[in-house]
Amino acid sequence: MNINTVKKAAGGLLKSIKMSLPLLVGVLLVIALINNAIRPEFYARVFTGRRLIDPIVGALIGSVAAGNPLTSYVIGGELLQQGVSLLAVVAFVLSWVTVGVIQLPAESIMLGKRFALIRNGTSFIFAIIIALLTVLTLEAL
Repeated sequence: MNINTVKKAAGGLLKSIKMSLPLLVGVLLVIALINNAIRPEFYARVFTGRRLIDPIVGALIGSVAAGNPLTSYVIGGELLQQGVSLLAVVAFVLSWVTVGVIQLPAESIMLGKRFALIRNGTSFIFAIIIALLTVLTLEAL
């Protein structure tokens, strides 16, 4: 490998990071704002206990209030303690980590709009499917 190639690649990487950094900081600030504005008590009121509606609601809320896995586990535990169904909590946690409506603009710029939309849509659908399969599996045991 040529040293000039490495320098050129490093320069391109730095330019890319410099260009996307303001957008990434903005996304992180919006996520922090939403996570602090919406308390776990709100989630407990939103879930109705209906087996087909709760995973969709959980996935929708998790998609918007995206964050890191550790935070989702804490909120998921709080939701379970407040009587929210496991089905809704699993869909919520999965979409919290895998779907990112707030990060969509940044992801579209960095990876392409089509890819970002397909990845987020697929992750949303699979969050609901996996939640249903998880609860069915646990009930079978």
